[in-house]
Amino acid sequence: MTMQTRSLGTTGPQVSALGLGCMGMSALYGDADRTESIATVHAALEAGVTLLDTGDFYAMGHNEMLVGEALRTAPAALREQALVSVKFGALRSPDGDWAGYDGRPAAVKNFAAYSLQRLGVDHIDVYRIARLDPDVPIEETVGAISELIEKGYVRHVGLSEVGADTIRRAAATAPIADLQIEYSLISRGIEESVLPATRELGISITAYGVLSRGLISGHFTRDRQLAANDFRAYSPRFQGENLLHNLDLVEALRKIAEQKGVSVAQIAIAWVLSRGDDIVPLVGARTRERLSESLGALDVTLDNADLAAIERAVPADAAAGDRYPAPQMAHLGSK
Repeated sequence: MTMQTRSLGTTGPQVSALGLGCMGMSALYGDADRTESIATVHAALEAGVTLLDTGDFYAMGHNEMLVGEALRTAPAALREQALVSVKFGALRSPDGDWAGYDGRPAAVKNFAAYSLQRLGVDHIDVYRIARLDPDVPIEETVGAISELIEKGYVRHVGLSEVGADTIRRAAATAPIADLQIEYSLISRGIEESVLPATRELGISITAYGVLSRGLISGHFTRDRQLAANDFRAYSPRFQGENLLHNLDLVEALRKIAEQKGVSVAQIAIAWVLSRGDDIVPLVGARTRERLSESLGALDVTLDNADLAAIERAVPADAAAGDRYPAPQMAHLGSK
C-alpha cells in the first residue's frame, strides 16, 4: 500500500488520499469498542492517514473526546501529522433527538471553544457547520469561522452538505478549503451541479458514505439484524424491498471485484478515488481489520474497461430509497 496525498482545495493543506471518518466509533451504527476504536485511529496514522473527521454532536461530544484520547496517546510524530476536521451546529437533546442547527456567529465560537477542550488541541484544522442553518445566512456563519482563523483557533473553512448556490456565497465571503458531502457509487447527486461548482472555485470534496454505511461494503447480508441504536434500522435504503434491490447491485459489483482479485469494498472506494484528485474519500472503519481492507483500495487500479463494467453493474440513480429518512433529507443542500 502506497499512501498518496491530495490537496484540500487551492487554499487547504495536503492530506492523505484517504481520510478516516470517526463517527461510527461513537454513534449511529450500534455499539463500538473504545479500545479497538483508538487502536484503529493509531493504525490509520501509522499507515499514513492524516485526515481525521469528527463532529461535536457525535454522541454529544463522545467522539471528540475519543479522537482526543487517540491523539494524546499516539506517538508524537504521528500526532503532529494529524489534521482534524470538525463539524458543528447540530443541536441535540439529552435523549439524543435532533433539534435543528445553529449557525449564529456567537454559537459558532461557543461550539469551537468546547471542541478545542474535548479534543485537547490548540486549533482545529478544518471547521464546518454540519448542515446549513436556514435562519442564518451562510455568510455570517463563515464569517465567524474566519474570525476564529484570525485568532489562531481554526486553520481552514469547510462546508458540509450544501448546494451550489450556498457554495458560491460562502466562497465569496472567505476561502473555502473543501466541501464534505456524501458521494459513492449509489449516491451521485453531486455530479449535476455541486461538483462543477467546487471545481470551478478550486474547492475539494471530502466524500463520506463511500460504502453507503456498509451497504455496498460486500459485508452486509439480507438477514442482518440491526440494533435499535443503529441508524440503518431506519434508513430507507436498508428497508424491505429497497434493501433486497440494493444488495442485488452489490452482487453485480462483487463479480467485477472477484475478477480483479479485490474485495467489494476496495473496488467501491477505488471508484471514488478514480473520480478525481480533488476528491478525498473518508472511510468509516471502526476496526483495524476493516481499516486494512479499506487501505487496500489505494492499490486498486481501475482502467476504462473496469469503469465501464462498474457503470453497467451500478448505474447512476440505481439505488432504491433515499439516503436519509424524509425529515433529514429536508436539511440537505443536494440529493
